[in-house]
Amino acid sequence: MRSVTVRADDQTCLHVGVTGNGPDVVVLSGGPGCVHYLEHDDIAPRGMRAWYPEPRGVGRSAGGPHTLGQAVADLEAVRRAAGIDSWVVLGHSWGADLAVRYALDHPSRVRSVVGVAGHGLHKDRSWSQTYESLKHTEPKIDIDWNPTVHQALSESFLEWIHETDLLRRLADCRVPMTIVAAEHDIRPSWPLRQLAALVQRGAFVVAPDVPHDMWWTDPDVWVNVVTKACRNHG
Repeated sequence: MRSVTVRADDQTCLHVGVTGNGPDVVVLSGGPGCVHYLEHDDIAPRGMRAWYPEPRGVGRSAGGPHTLGQAVADLEAVRRAAGIDSWVVLGHSWGADLAVRYALDHPSRVRSVVGVAGHGLHKDRSWSQTYESLKHTEPKIDIDWNPTVHQALSESFLEWIHETDLLRRLADCRVPMTIVAAEHDIRPSWPLRQLAALVQRGAFVVAPDVPHDMWWTDPDVWVNVVTKACRNHG
């Protein structure tokens, strides 16, 4: 694993890890507002060059609270700095939702989306009740995060999913999207099934016998799942 520093459009310095060789994939971790917990050689998609931009305001990236629009602009800054025309976008958890937003805003730059164990584009009370009631059963993983960045991105996410034309943009989107649910995720999978059914080139896949953070608990399964999905359109 090596790292580079990329300057965003406003000159904010962003940390970006890089590993592997082959077709390009940008990897987005969850949170929002978490450090990049997927930045490890041993869990990178095989046969690809993977880029790991750490969100502004957390970990090794400068900056602070920002919107979803700024997060997408930062990804574009990384892509341009790397001289990449288009890439696969792989996201885990909230990173999967960011991947969808990026594909809608810049479809010509996204060869495909691979969204693993995402939240889905909703704010549903029954979903939240199920999640909160089972949260104590999840494996405990210590990940650094920035509460102010988390709050700002969460608020921006809510604004986005309330946009009038969001469902129309999703239905019109021709970017291939592989939506992966973890079989033992405490998060209900129905929003992911809906998303895969809504986009024109969507596929829904279940990773068997693994929890939400399969990258940590079952790294071999994670590598196999994301490598296969990324190679489909890599």
